[in-house]
Amino acid sequence: MKKSTIIILFIILISFSIGIYFYFQMPERIASHWNIKGEVDGYMPKFWGLFLMPIISLSMFFLFLIIPKIDPLKANIEKFRKHFDMFIVIFVVFLSYVYLLTVFWNIGIKFNMIQFLAPAFGVLFLCCGEMIGKAKRNWFIGIRNPWTLSNEKVWEKTHEVGGKLFKIAGFIAFGGAILPDIARFLILFPVLFFVLYINFYSYFEYKKITQEEKQK
Repeated sequence: MKKSTIIILFIILISFSIGIYFYFQMPERIASHWNIKGEVDGYMPKFWGLFLMPIISLSMFFLFLIIPKIDPLKANIEKFRKHFDMFIVIFVVFLSYVYLLTVFWNIGIKFNMIQFLAPAFGVLFLCCGEMIGKAKRNWFIGIRNPWTLSNEKVWEKTHEVGGKLFKIAGFIAFGGAILPDIARFLILFPVLFFVLYINFYSYFEYKKITQEEKQK
């Protein structure tokens, strides 16, 4: 069993254990969702509030295990498998961190949820950028659109740029930890803009590269 798999399963087990430990200390309905201003706007029965996130983490882990096995281009995934495995670990840690914040809030420890989420998103975006920058063409992981999937050069150029932009988005998101009043903007706007830009970039690169290939 891989070291990353052991770490992930251990983290998920801890999450389930926390849910069991706090179950009888929680009210029947617990806060489970916050809007972009950091205000509670959703509640769940305590069972789902305490165990839904660990269940999601476990489900996502199994999904990530299956993807490299069923992808027609799975040989390409193996070329950046180390970065993919690291991303899975970070993603599960991210979900577990969000879960812990939810538990702390519901046992009476109040804080600015968006401010505390900002550095977690920063780390997630940075790790995502690292993986994207190393990703080889496949059907499940990376910036997948008609242009990147149709041309190897477009894939490579798009992911080189996309990896750098996601890392920039990660550093910007960190700013939300010290600027809580605009934390939601620092988390959302850069990554949304970069995702839009990357897709336009891949389209124009595809047009440029295919035109050059026709002229040869």
